[in-house]
Amino acid sequence: MKVQFLLNGETVHIEGQPATRTLLDWLREDRGLKGTKEGCNEGDCGACTVMVTDDRGTRTVNACILFLPQIHGKAIRTVEGICGPDGQPHPVQTHMVDKHASQCGFCTPGFVVSMAVAHKNGRKDFDDQMAGNLCRCTGYAPIIRAAKAAAHDPVPGWMNDDPSGIRISDTSDDRVFLPGSVDEFADWYVKNPDATIVAGATDVGLWVTKRLETPEKLAFVGGIGDLRETHVSTEAINIGAAVTVTEFGQLITEHHPSFGELIRRYGSTQVRNSATLGGNIANGSPIGDSPPALIALNAKLHLRQGEARRVIALEDFYLEYGKQDRLPGEFVEGVEIPRQPDRLKCYKLTKRFDQDISAVCGCFVISIQNGVVADARIAFGGMAGTPQRASEVETALLGQNWNRATVDVACTMFSKDFSPLSDMRASAQYRLQTAQNMLLRYFLEDQGMATQVLGVSA
Repeated sequence: MKVQFLLNGETVHIEGQPATRTLLDWLREDRGLKGTKEGCNEGDCGACTVMVTDDRGTRTVNACILFLPQIHGKAIRTVEGICGPDGQPHPVQTHMVDKHASQCGFCTPGFVVSMAVAHKNGRKDFDDQMAGNLCRCTGYAPIIRAAKAAAHDPVPGWMNDDPSGIRISDTSDDRVFLPGSVDEFADWYVKNPDATIVAGATDVGLWVTKRLETPEKLAFVGGIGDLRETHVSTEAINIGAAVTVTEFGQLITEHHPSFGELIRRYGSTQVRNSATLGGNIANGSPIGDSPPALIALNAKLHLRQGEARRVIALEDFYLEYGKQDRLPGEFVEGVEIPRQPDRLKCYKLTKRFDQDISAVCGCFVISIQNGVVADARIAFGGMAGTPQRASEVETALLGQNWNRATVDVACTMFSKDFSPLSDMRASAQYRLQTAQNMLLRYFLEDQGMATQVLGVSA
């Protein structure tokens, strides 16, 4: 395996490394760049944050779950590369000092990188941009003050990396495949159906760092241009499987703002920048954030096996826990969302508001005509072994007057649709109760009442 990329402005060539070697480990152990820290080693704390630049622009990612083949042809900057070539500090570094924004200092390098990337991209939604960087000393206020102060300073010239001049050679071998097109991948995957598909590695990365697994054969599909395309027509919104969650969130917000807000709370900025919509669907998690909303929107899944393609309803993809309707050598090629009036509301219940896994995620599309429920699609995550529709609840609503009495009756049907488990995130009784409350919230919101937790005051 050969990998070429820019590191802090310098062209680097790597050979002979395992495909599952993380950028974090290589930086610290082989390159001696110790500023990038290992904290959680699962993409939660942001201590390992690095800056990545490619044809998608500049973004932050977690180096702890980023494999070396994924940086092929890209430009990387660590905290050591945020300052200038002659040691001149970046504006965010200057203001971090001026605002006394570093305490124990362990998290500081990750914050500096996130702040520098936000600064380069002109982002001023600092709470969102740094939601993936945790400060255990609770020093957030001076950090935000430093970010705000730096926003008025120009972007230093050395931050403008251009990896397009890197000579990109084939880095594939018997165990690692970096396809150049979706057709190449489809042909290879039919012949290697036992291979592990890696898009953003926000899931597979944890297999390596937490389960200590070593997949023997990998295909890295995150760079396939065909799978990164989106198309919006009068009939549908089509999203390629390798579109990142960040990119999808920007697109879907224009059409379904509640879905966009759900995506904003998906993981951290770094995770959203790496994770893909196709991966979030294909891994089959019963608590994945996107499937309930997509099912409520009646999304279709585009699957491909070699030259053969088929389209199925997304809700039919999930057969049981850990099992999906996917043939050997078949993969998710894209998602199709029918264009429709925006009636979608998504409610995500977590112990921590940002960057947390759902205890319950409920998504509702209920259409009303002349005061009567004409259509209802309701889907939940966290209530069963797969993302699942609330069919009995939907039936109780259909054809009924859209009022509180109808909603109260429909709420009694949740126990017929779901038999949730009790676990560390919530009890079964709590899940059922909150699912009922989400339907009530949808109704009250539709009546014009303020229900947004962050917007309601006494």
